[in-house]
Amino acid sequence: MGRKISEIYTEYKIMPNLQMHMYRVAAVASIICDNLDEKVNKEEIITACLLHDMGNIIKSDFEFLPELLQPQGPEYWQKVKDEYIGKYGDSDHEANVQITKELSSSGNVLYLVGQIHFSLMCVHRDIVDMNVKITHYADGRVDPYGIVSYEERMNEAKERYKDRAYLFPLENREKLISCGKEIEKQIFVKCKIKPEDINNETVAPIVESLKDFVIK
Repeated sequence: MGRKISEIYTEYKIMPNLQMHMYRVAAVASIICDNLDEKVNKEEIITACLLHDMGNIIKSDFEFLPELLQPQGPEYWQKVKDEYIGKYGDSDHEANVQITKELSSSGNVLYLVGQIHFSLMCVHRDIVDMNVKITHYADGRVDPYGIVSYEERMNEAKERYKDRAYLFPLENREKLISCGKEIEKQIFVKCKIKPEDINNETVAPIVESLKDFVIK
């Protein structure tokens, strides 16, 4: 017996903006799955998208977009962040994997969550698993305010993480971005829709319905 993702977000004290990010990523993936000329496991993809950033408060910089911290405010979220680090450590990616283990009984979902890492973009370009490609790509279509193009999302990420450029030297980062663009082409050559058909208007009703999605 599972639980609604909205209830899980409340229990795990997920920031409202982070909840919305995961809802939107899952909605992007849902639209792709519904229009793809290839069989994929939509339920596992959606589940992974709804869980993939559960521990991201660990890397949150509360000076960035402080308006998204309301109404609780930065002091409240700092305490939650400290709780997360105390329980899961200081790696947001490892926390995401650990929390997924707590919430989902599916090994495939755990695998998909573990694959959502920018450093793996070129690896994913070269594999045949469309489940992985869709899950990773969907995350690359959502910025802090909504659905954007893949290029816009990459530019936003460059700006947001410019102080952490050491993680991905410029040459490596540009290569990874290029691989992500190739993944987009691989997906949409098999789709009945175009990338621009996925936008804030088309995902809005899906986001609302996903609040009742049951994690098993």
